[in-house]
Amino acid sequence: MKNNITRRNFVKKSSIGLTAMAVSASSYARILGSNERLNIGVAGLNGRGQGHLIAAALGKNSTVTAFCDVDTRTFEKSHKTLEKCGVGEVMTYIDIRKLLENKDIDAVSIAAPDHWHAPMAIMSMNAGKHVYLEKPCSHNPQEGEWLITSSKKTGKVLQIGNQQRSAPTSIQAIQDIQDGIIGEVYYGKAWYANTRGTIGVGKTAPVPTELDWDLWQGPAPRKTYKDNWVHYNWHWFWNWGTGEINNNGLHEMDICRWALGVDYPTKVTSAGGRYHFQDDWQFYDTQVANFEFNGGKMITWEGRSCNGSPFHNRGRGATIHGTNGTILLDRNTYIVKDKGGKLVKQVDEKTYSETTNTVGLGALDAYHMDNFVDSVRIGVALNSPVLEAHKSTLMCHLGNISQKLNRTLKIDSTTGKILKDKKAMKMWKREYEKGWEPKV
Repeated sequence: MKNNITRRNFVKKSSIGLTAMAVSASSYARILGSNERLNIGVAGLNGRGQGHLIAAALGKNSTVTAFCDVDTRTFEKSHKTLEKCGVGEVMTYIDIRKLLENKDIDAVSIAAPDHWHAPMAIMSMNAGKHVYLEKPCSHNPQEGEWLITSSKKTGKVLQIGNQQRSAPTSIQAIQDIQDGIIGEVYYGKAWYANTRGTIGVGKTAPVPTELDWDLWQGPAPRKTYKDNWVHYNWHWFWNWGTGEINNNGLHEMDICRWALGVDYPTKVTSAGGRYHFQDDWQFYDTQVANFEFNGGKMITWEGRSCNGSPFHNRGRGATIHGTNGTILLDRNTYIVKDKGGKLVKQVDEKTYSETTNTVGLGALDAYHMDNFVDSVRIGVALNSPVLEAHKSTLMCHLGNISQKLNRTLKIDSTTGKILKDKKAMKMWKREYEKGWEPKV
């Protein structure tokens, strides 16, 4: 029994305080019977995929009936993970298109690399599946817009994996901010600090026999396989990843935007570079991005991928500053102090969630997955709908574009589009491998 993963030890009993929204008549077509369990297929089994497996398998009203990965080496550990969750044999797939043909699967939980996120989600919704999509929801701004269109067109539930939006302490903090606990809020400071090593210089190598390299690349333009790309370092290459700002900064920037009550910025600037190592890493190990909004509000993100010196004894988190005080908020704690630094309030999560490792297991996964399942089954409002997630993800894309072009971007605050900069707008969309462009 000690080796079993149970819901009791994955997430202690707690009330999230969510209020079910009224379900319109047009919504009933997508809602399962209240007594039915959602059959979920999980696609992408490395890293965050293990968190998806556990959260879906231990869900109050969900189970895992299939999983999919282009690397068959992931199958054994994933079967063992499900066994510990009390789930027996499940169907296995290498090609996501084959999984989507299975009519018994109600929803797909996607934890594949970033370049697959939006294309796979769109394919899944077109196939009649609801989708839980790991963040970032898109590899580029255009894909975020396509996801919004696809979700509306198909009527399928699309939850984006900004799981801190389901944290009871974060929900309480936002309500307290709206009630004026620190006065008028105007500035959010987000950060991420880790101590990653070099990824070296990759060498052309034979593709492992267990890996379908063509399917792994999927929508991305083709590259000859190198030995330092798979399965994690793809994050640092433009062809597949979106950099640390989208890999980790997105979480806290999303919380800051939520807390400040802002949508699209008016101006974006970014500074930094690849300072620690001379290797194949294409993005930035040190980055400070600044976002200004209408109404005199601002968000700053500081990312240090290779120097883990923390702020407030935390490798990641956010502070929200107002006219009467400051809130410190992370995945596990909510702290309020007045302008003199006196503690006003502290609320801790009942169950701990990981913060800076590559899997990020914790209670927030369970809360967020249950919220997704309840949205499908009984129409509960999503905590991270795609329209909100796209706004936060776009901030990260704009930060990378500003950094890449080494200039300030002026933004249309009603659409998020870059103003009067044709070169920057060329980065709004990517090139796709022939035959793989998403069909919305």
